[in-house]
Amino acid sequence: MRSRSYVVGLLVAGAGLGVAEFVNGLYDSARSPVVAVSEAFIEITPTWLVEWAKSVFGTNDKLALVIGALIVITLVGLGVGRLAVAGRHAAAAGITTAMSVVGALAVVSRPNAGVSALGPTVAGLAASLGVLAWHHVGIPAANRRDGTATTDPVAIPPELAPTRRRFLYGSAAIGALAVGAAGTGRALGRRFGVGSERKELTLPAADDAAEALGEVDVGVEGVTPFVISNDRFYRIDTAIVSPQVRASDWSLRIHGMVGEELTLTFEDLLARPQVERYMTLSCVSNEVGGRLVGNALWQGALLAPLLEEAGVNPGAQQLVSRSEDGWTCGTPVAEVMDGRDSMLAVRMNGEPLPVDHGYPVRMVVPGMYGYVSATKWVVEMELTTWDAFDAFWVPRGWDQQAPFKMTSRVDTPDNGATVAPGTTAIAGVAWHPHIGIAAVEVRIDDGPWTEARLADVPSTDTWRQWVHEWKATPGRHNITVRAVNELGERQIEDEAATAPNGASGYHTIEVDVSDA
Repeated sequence: MRSRSYVVGLLVAGAGLGVAEFVNGLYDSARSPVVAVSEAFIEITPTWLVEWAKSVFGTNDKLALVIGALIVITLVGLGVGRLAVAGRHAAAAGITTAMSVVGALAVVSRPNAGVSALGPTVAGLAASLGVLAWHHVGIPAANRRDGTATTDPVAIPPELAPTRRRFLYGSAAIGALAVGAAGTGRALGRRFGVGSERKELTLPAADDAAEALGEVDVGVEGVTPFVISNDRFYRIDTAIVSPQVRASDWSLRIHGMVGEELTLTFEDLLARPQVERYMTLSCVSNEVGGRLVGNALWQGALLAPLLEEAGVNPGAQQLVSRSEDGWTCGTPVAEVMDGRDSMLAVRMNGEPLPVDHGYPVRMVVPGMYGYVSATKWVVEMELTTWDAFDAFWVPRGWDQQAPFKMTSRVDTPDNGATVAPGTTAIAGVAWHPHIGIAAVEVRIDDGPWTEARLADVPSTDTWRQWVHEWKATPGRHNITVRAVNELGERQIEDEAATAPNGASGYHTIEVDVSDA
């Protein structure tokens, strides 16, 4: 009985998910209920839980969320299976329907989701209820709550009622169909993607190319490269599935506290002067010593001239940018207009923006945390005041304005590593974008601070590699690093968590020096 209930439960959940995935792949406006529920969950998740997930799963936090949603659906399915095998089909159908209602509410809560977006959810519910009906018509009368026998006129004839063998064969067939439907749906859905368009897209060369790189590498193995490749660049956003925005469909609306509203197409953006700059981006959730930071070569049109063309009203304080997926970001207008190379980027490290990093257009502002500057898939900008609007993360416990905190990190040796006595290279990176790093200092245990050797940088908008040659002596040692910026300010020593405005403190590692 128990094994049968497990099978029925898995079939109820699997058939619903498989058919929903299949229908999701049939047309562009469809929405997966699993994805919708996961995205809605992100919006209601408290800050402490978000930070815990990032600390445990890193950039795989969204994958973990989807897996968690699937586990919950499976567990509910197992409960439904127990009810069905016990003959409580009304309760089983009710719970199944309730789960679908939750999915439907999540779907319609997504930006730009119309009635057609509910197709996968409705189809999945029908498939799940169909499995329950298939099981119901063949169970023995003794196990039915209403006591009806298989000869009941509304049931199938007794000779067609599922025997144990037919149940096993039927279960195998339903399971295979569910898996096949899911796989087919995913394959069909790829035709709505922009991957092939991106590969064929031709972008103009930069009118103002980035400064040639000098000796930006200290030449120590284990140090983070000066430029992070696109496939290794950190990704933090709220999109479970990256929006698929075609360049021909993209437009940007600039409105609000402006003299004249502007709307730009992708062609309009490319027709503007293109600049190319190396810039370091960092997430506000990056812990001391963390890896949610990266440096890349960006190309795009400068943002300030666009806003000047629209005519920014004197009282405008906040530039609210909106993503295709509904995410919002609030950027200080003063910083965007102060001469820094804030841009609408179309290229990253020499190629069109990867889909996961905002294709076809994203916002990049040097010297600011990503949650207040780096909108991906950007489609709208509104000039307003700080009092008029709180961007996505502000009601969730993050500061509306968060000045960037200078940071340094030891990349090598690894924390807990064993190194041989003698000269050992201690090296890493330090960054304070748009202000720049002037010095990095290293301390061994409680000894004096010693200045490290710095690599070159093309501008103050990037991180900087550093190295210190240490004469290691046997024993266990603590290695601490701190940075000094171009204004002569030292890195904040006081430790602070990432929320509500970025982590602070010195990065310290521990190593053993031994011949072993």
